[in-house]
Amino acid sequence: MATRATKRQGPTPTAGAGAGARRAARRGVAVAGDRDLELVRSCPLRVIRDDEEYEGAIDMLNQLSDRGHNRGSDETEYLLALAVFVEKYEDEHDPIAPATGAEMLRALIESRQISPTDVAVGSGLAVSTVSGLLAGKKTITLDQVERLARFFQVKPSFFLDERG
Repeated sequence: MATRATKRQGPTPTAGAGAGARRAARRGVAVAGDRDLELVRSCPLRVIRDDEEYEGAIDMLNQLSDRGHNRGSDETEYLLALAVFVEKYEDEHDPIAPATGAEMLRALIESRQISPTDVAVGSGLAVSTVSGLLAGKKTITLDQVERLARFFQVKPSFFLDERG
């Protein structure tokens, strides 16, 4: 049976805790700690409404990410929840257009620190073909997609344009 409360693993509140916290602990209900409340007060978990709230959320994500292995499990859960709200805001306010095959080719060349000539030799394509693809002067063919995918060891769909 599903309940709204979440069972908390770990220590229960001490005798100095409030009566409500002690009752919740006896029932096995999670009680927000000071750190949990501090995080929510600093950057509430809610739909981000404007750029100022977005920047605050990004700052919080960066702070928590920087803590790495020193981050507590409650902070990790908060980080993951906040990331959902940030992603939703970004998707609505700054969508990223799908990359073209030429853009993906350029990204692979840069990330692997190789030259267009290296790609041409390794894939069996002419240097002029690779240069034309990168310059946007040539449209990538299915044969070229297959050769590039084999050379870079990626799926052919990596180079197929998603733009309409």
